[in-house]
Amino acid sequence: MSTRKLAWFKSSYSGSSGDSCIEVAVTEQAVRVRDSKDVTRPHLDVRPEEWARFVGFAAEA
Repeated sequence: MSTRKLAWFKSSYSGSSGDSCIEVAVTEQAVRVRDSKDVTRPHLDVRPEEWARFVGFAAEA
């Protein structure tokens, strides 16, 4: 799937100035993660179960 067709979104914790953020797009196959400051750079693909583990860890911190 082209990254242009993905529905990218930022965290609700992102600052209002829009810098230093990541964006994610969720598909059945992967969670895509990219730098919101430079969306032309390659993105990172993470398996959904590993993303869930990361979010669970971050929520505990």
